[in-house]
Amino acid sequence: MPLTGSIIDFVVDIREGSPTFGQWEGVTLDSKNHDAVLIEPGLGHAFIALDDLTTVTYLVTDSHRPEREHGINPLDGDIALTFPAGIELALSDKDLSAPTLAEALAAGSLPKWEGR
Repeated sequence: MPLTGSIIDFVVDIREGSPTFGQWEGVTLDSKNHDAVLIEPGLGHAFIALDDLTTVTYLVTDSHRPEREHGINPLDGDIALTFPAGIELALSDKDLSAPTLAEALAAGSLPKWEGR
């Protein structure tokens, strides 16, 4: 949830075997409405700031465990996130070097879908 500014929060299904694998939704969150998104374990998450000086807060279920991360390159053409026109993307080296969804699937590094 943004404390200041606004973001588009992208949630991507990266769970191997899920019927919605590779699909995503983008939700606009801003400091005026104070909406939030609950992201179920096993779903991917990325966001883009829409305003300068945007700050974002996370509430998580556990302490940070890097070994449980599933990095996917947000520019993966197979996922095809839609970014707003006129916004210059600034990605970290970590994001840029992350595998595509297909590469992560082939490597067996994605979470498994546990149908409910």
